Amino acid sequence: MKTETLMIRDYPQTERPRERFVQNGPQSLSNQELLALLLGTGTKQESVLQLASRLLTEFEGLRLLKDATLEELIAIKGIGTAKAVHILAAVEIGRRIAGHTLEERYVIRSPEDGAKYMMNEMRFLTQEHFVCLYLNTKNQVLHRQTIFIGSLNASIVHPREVFREAVRRSAASVICLHNHPSGDPTPSREDIEVTKRLSECGKIVGIELLDHLIIGENKFVSLKEKGYV
Repeated sequence: MKTETLMIRDYPQTERPRERFVQNGPQSLSNQELLALLLGTGTKQESVLQLASRLLTEFEGLRLLKDATLEELIAIKGIGTAKAVHILAAVEIGRRIAGHTLEERYVIRSPEDGAKYMMNEMRFLTQEHFVCLYLNTKNQVLHRQTIFIGSLNASIVHPREVFREAVRRSAASVICLHNHPSGDPTPSREDIEVTKRLSECGKIVGIELLDHLIIGENKFVSLKEKGYV
């Protein structure tokens, strides 16, 4: 006797994820059910919900599934190229939305806010990175840009590079950050010299340098709080 492939529409209406999604919203569905909607169909051996459950088990939930590759997904029985592409496309959309939300809405009201925004990204860098955050009048992050990679030097980190992007973005203010790969955020003489120079130039062009943060190993120093801005 031929076994038919089970699809979501084969379930009783009250158990169909799609109908429950429409009636009660996506928050009413489990991770398994949301994944089943992306998969669409099961296999001859298992229902779509069973396939979704097995997929989540293989990747220990959504935590590892978000980093799965096309090859890893296709290697799982019941997941062909089409299903794998659907999953990866959904993951990428979620990643892009999260990135835009962070960029557009993050507000920096204190040195702690600025450090939190970049800490996890900068604390493990093995080279010094000089990064600028460009803010609007509401202190929301408009844009961030790496200006320089290498040992900080006043002759290399030129105000021209920092404030040219600020003008282009119509930024109201700038926050500069750089990391110390040693993990110790204690400012050097060069750090202080660069900060003073940028602060003076900001006053001239009318774009305030709000702070210069030095990122260490899960700790930071604000040169504004030290009185250098």
